[in-house]
Amino acid sequence: MKKPTFNHERELISKGFRMIVGVDEAGAGALAGPVVAGAVVLPLNSRIGDLNDSKKISAMGRERLYSLVTARALAWAVGMATNEEIDEIGIRPANYLAMRRAIEQISEADYILVDAWTLPEIKIPQRGIIRGDQKIKSIAAASIIAKVTRDKIMCEYHQEFPDYGFDRHKGYGTELHLAQISKLGPCQIHRKYFLSNIQLPTSNS
Repeated sequence: MKKPTFNHERELISKGFRMIVGVDEAGAGALAGPVVAGAVVLPLNSRIGDLNDSKKISAMGRERLYSLVTARALAWAVGMATNEEIDEIGIRPANYLAMRRAIEQISEADYILVDAWTLPEIKIPQRGIIRGDQKIKSIAAASIIAKVTRDKIMCEYHQEFPDYGFDRHKGYGTELHLAQISKLGPCQIHRKYFLSNIQLPTSNS
């Protein structure tokens, strides 16, 4: 199985760029909670050989990689868009918003590598790469930062709303989650627009 490389970063460095930011998000398809973006600048000598798309790595593996990325990155940041913002502006603009909020914290960024998309309202040169989290190390690192951060947020929400099982499904539309929404109704962190477009199971309670 091919793993992400620094090929894109090396190409850009050869053209004079220095702070090349990989960007990715987590939580776009969830029914509850924020969308979270990670932004990471990795040095070429970071030596994190196991980096990959966060979806291909176990929870324990992601935690280990999170520690390595945050320790070895030249810069890293997290940006978020809340469930209220998602309801207000839509998921795609909310993804862009979360990514911009992460990038804006890296003041010396001079090029952006984005998983899948190019971002509006960004003046820094950028490149959107399909399946970038599987091809490019800095984007893979950003996917780890985004996923681990969002999972922690959803586990914290579980303490506030324990009946929904957020610690298990992290807000995604699992059978358990849909059943609990049908039984209890939505809570404050549910995305109301998303719920209006799905068929909930009939509660037997």
